[in-house]
Amino acid sequence: MHGHDLSAAVAENYLAFAREAHGRSPMYEALAMAVADDAGVGGFLSSLPAAKRQPNLLFAAARYLLGAPPEIDDLRSLVSRDGERLASVMREKRTQTNEPARCATLLPALAGLPPPLALIEVGASAGLTLLVDLYSYDYAGHRLPGRDPLAPTLRCEPHGPVPFPAEVPEVRWRAGLDLNPLDVTSDDDVRWLSCLVWPGEGDRGQRLAAAVATARRRPPDVRRGDLLRDLPALAAQAPPDATLVVYHSAVLAYVAPADRRRFAATVRQLGAVWLSNEGPGLVPDLPVPAHAGAPFVLTRDGRETLAFTDSHGTWLRWLPDTGAG
Repeated sequence: MHGHDLSAAVAENYLAFAREAHGRSPMYEALAMAVADDAGVGGFLSSLPAAKRQPNLLFAAARYLLGAPPEIDDLRSLVSRDGERLASVMREKRTQTNEPARCATLLPALAGLPPPLALIEVGASAGLTLLVDLYSYDYAGHRLPGRDPLAPTLRCEPHGPVPFPAEVPEVRWRAGLDLNPLDVTSDDDVRWLSCLVWPGEGDRGQRLAAAVATARRRPPDVRRGDLLRDLPALAAQAPPDATLVVYHSAVLAYVAPADRRRFAATVRQLGAVWLSNEGPGLVPDLPVPAHAGAPFVLTRDGRETLAFTDSHGTWLRWLPDTGAG
């Protein structure tokens, strides 16, 4: 892909991001539309590897260097004045959005499994979505207290026959796997996490800070490793008398299609329950349901579609005739 084709692909990527940010982050919606139409920023992006051109990564890296979310003039100026430093941050870092509210969309599926649970999250970032039993939950008035009274309450708008649990599940053991784990005790890693939050999304920044404080009280065990190569050895460490659950959110889009297939085969050999919270069509051999624009689909064992979910955990639409148990 060269010249015009490349910049057209970059532009389409940013227009798609603008549609996702619509109604959620007016600032980033406007910024993404401006980047899609900007030859200078487009040329800068074209100089980066394809995997490093994502809007989330560019905007977070600019924010990391500028100390505030950028507008298009800030971004143009940064690219022309300090493009090499911006490029180096983008090459070094990853879009490891660690949105704790995704736990609210996973919880009904987790709580329907036989306790106690042993959790493995692949693509765990800093491990904030491993702490599913510590947070409290509020599903439009259906409230569940978590096991850490100081942890934030995650609010999620439920639709459909959501199987609300009576209590949060008992988690006996938990571990994460990530190519580049972030450390909740590192101020710089936490600053990068905060740069990945979109401006204008209500209390998302405060929720992240409260989740980080929770994780600092109970630091999750996130191991450096690859989801294909290192998952079986990690699964072997889980207590045998617990229900092993392997889960992930917004990970498979970054995995090549052939490797998604290998990953699915790997998980199926573990005897684990497999929960996938991903964009439609990313789980191999699972028919893409009519999703009416839902960003994510929650599936079990690569076979059963449980729910449509918001990518940042703000709503959950459970499908009829499916159960989490």
